Amino acid sequence: MLEPPEKHAAGARPTAMDGERADYEGGSHLLAGDRRFRSRLFPPLAAALTSRAERWARKRQGVDHRSVRLRSRRIYILPTGVGAVFAFMTFAMLLGSMNYNNNLSFVLTFLLAGLGFVAMHQCQRNLVDLEVSFAGADPVFAGQAAQFRIAVTNHSAHRRYNLQLFADAVRSDIHDLGPGESRVFQLGIPAQRRGLLHLERFWIRTLFPFELFRAWAWLHMDLCALVYPKPADSAPLPPPSQTAHGHRQHDARGEEDFAGFREFHDGDSPRHVAWKAYARSGELLSKQFAGADTSSQWFDFDRVDDGDVEARLSILTRWIVDADRTRRDFGLRIPGTAIPPAHGDAHRHRCLEVLAAFNDTNRLKTAA
Repeated sequence: MLEPPEKHAAGARPTAMDGERADYEGGSHLLAGDRRFRSRLFPPLAAALTSRAERWARKRQGVDHRSVRLRSRRIYILPTGVGAVFAFMTFAMLLGSMNYNNNLSFVLTFLLAGLGFVAMHQCQRNLVDLEVSFAGADPVFAGQAAQFRIAVTNHSAHRRYNLQLFADAVRSDIHDLGPGESRVFQLGIPAQRRGLLHLERFWIRTLFPFELFRAWAWLHMDLCALVYPKPADSAPLPPPSQTAHGHRQHDARGEEDFAGFREFHDGDSPRHVAWKAYARSGELLSKQFAGADTSSQWFDFDRVDDGDVEARLSILTRWIVDADRTRRDFGLRIPGTAIPPAHGDAHRHRCLEVLAAFNDTNRLKTAA
């Protein structure tokens, strides 16, 4: 009598069959099996065909606007691995029905074939008339992932199911869209270098219904996100602060002439809060004064003691981030650009943007 196989011991290594069973029991066995099927079946040929199809689609569609309404002519559809097995089994059932001349087998075969054709039609219609728009991308530091926000809007009266965005190996979450609903999908693209990170192509895909077919649409919006230099992990001390007299007019740290109001920031003294204005309008404002002494720092590219350009930019970035965290005034000198001392989110972004766009060509022109 055969005995059932024993479970793995505590230190035993799982087999490949266990991995397959885990995929099946995890609920995503259809997609996992489809990916393994495509990746193992002639990988170089599949990669070459995919690349050629993408170039053909780019040439056929051109560069898209920042907002695109999907029409049926730009939606592509192919069977998944499960769909191919389904078609093969349906054809085998047809041969068996013809061989045995069984009417009930014919009914079941044609029912399954009709179900496949309906699924193909519904899969393609699930993407038609969706509006895909670029919703922005916030700047990030090198080494982080830039989050490209893509808004998808359903203008039809029917619900759309199982929508997902892809960009190479990056994918978004899966969402459904109700009638008239709009949702923002996010694609986290790794940013390895400073400068502009381009997202030339992404696509929207659906497997609804039954995951027998895969319908998708390529979009070539040529999007970009700004990538700041990576802050240095260990940077030397910044240059000492310089004190100026009677020049601050944008902070509430002085005690001289009243110069106006500004938005309240965490850390402002309660004595400088405009309580009367808050009682009238409900908006929390702080008083600012002119004629107060102020201290500031100049961060100079040429004074950074490091021969490597990228290392200098990383050190400057670290100084800017630390100064902004403590709300100190700082200025930036870099070949071709000088930004006077100030503080705030807008000033921080301007300085980091200059560092992100810096190149040796501008430096050589300035030196000449």
